[in-house]
Amino acid sequence: MKSQGGRAEQLVREIALAYPEAYEETPWGHPAIKVRGKAFLFMGTSEDGRFGVSVKLPHSHGAALILPFAEPTGYGLGKSGWVSASFAEGDDPPLPMLRAWIEESYRAVAPKKLAALLDGGAPAAPAKKAAAKRPAVAAKKAAAKQPTAAKAAARAPAKKAAPRARAAK
Repeated sequence: MKSQGGRAEQLVREIALAYPEAYEETPWGHPAIKVRGKAFLFMGTSEDGRFGVSVKLPHSHGAALILPFAEPTGYGLGKSGWVSASFAEGDDPPLPMLRAWIEESYRAVAPKKLAALLDGGAPAAPAKKAAAKRPAVAAKKAAAKQPTAAKAAARAPAKKAAPRARAAK
């Protein structure tokens, strides 16, 4: 697709570039919107006016492929959940749906910390759950805090009891 910058393409570009650290490149002559070097949207308008997008839809690709204007993306990308949609000149692409697809694609490709910004901030640090630790793990950690002599004693195997003498019959 040779990009001619149609109205739909411009709207989709604005939607995609609003995501954290999103930027545009044109590999192979096609506009691609990327985050940290990974593309999450390919798009363009062909010379005959058809507008098309390709996005990674790991969760909704099955539903997307039912639509008459969607198909698996070529070059083997369809196997990884990439979907391409194409719209004839004069068609109004379903922008709310494309917005949702772009977000799903961004979340699939962006690092987790960037994707978490979409939910209102940086991800919270995981809470420590001391009670959930297995007793053996807790015992090893406690032993690691003991003085060196105590560590050696803790590591020493328990002595076996002497075998009992058998009674004669």
